Amino acid sequence: MLPLALTFCCFVVFTNLSLEKNTVGTYQLIKTMTTPCIMAIQTYYYHGHFSTKIKLTVIPITLGVFLNSYYDMKFNVLGVFYATLGVLVTALYQVWVAEKQKEFQVNSMQLLYYQAPISAVLLVFVIPFSDPIFGYFGALSFYPTEALVSILVLFCVSFWLVAFCINLSIFWIIGNTSPVTYNMVGHLKLCLTLLGGFLLFQEKPLILQVLSIVTTLSGIILYTHFKMAEQKKQSLPLSVK
Repeated sequence: MLPLALTFCCFVVFTNLSLEKNTVGTYQLIKTMTTPCIMAIQTYYYHGHFSTKIKLTVIPITLGVFLNSYYDMKFNVLGVFYATLGVLVTALYQVWVAEKQKEFQVNSMQLLYYQAPISAVLLVFVIPFSDPIFGYFGALSFYPTEALVSILVLFCVSFWLVAFCINLSIFWIIGNTSPVTYNMVGHLKLCLTLLGGFLLFQEKPLILQVLSIVTTLSGIILYTHFKMAEQKKQSLPLSVK
């Protein structure tokens, strides 16, 4: 479990560093490289196979993210470095989530149960060097002690619940489908986020954003169509094939 826990910690750290040092557009664009990286790892190290059709669906998805991020892309050496490490570690982590469930013959909840405590212990040693907690307490010292404690407890509980749901969804989706399919769900989330901004907050959609949603959704739909067709073909008897 230690390699899985280590890659999870690195995935969290480098993803957040990438978001800190890059603009959101740059972060989203480089993040799309996680899907081809997963395909490469599974192909060369775990005897995975992806048809040409499946591989080509990455193109419209990357193009869609690029269209949405066009006005918010600013590259810098440190940001690209963190983003690249984040992509590599994230891809490896997601591949291992799938492989470890098969290797240990456990479900998503069981694997998360074993991995989460180890990851928490590993991250505890990093917190004193990365989190200026005393500065935060100093900035909030004007609050009454009871209010400060209540805010911190509420924040911690809320964050824990959200993190638990996110991690469980990662394990569940990957365990029941594949790491690539999980990434497709992530791209769908980007489209839903943009649509939510238009519908809930009356944001005026830009032409590039509309094209981004259409292009990204087309890639997701094509991937779903090709994947289901391949699964249907594999389930047919040999004589029918």
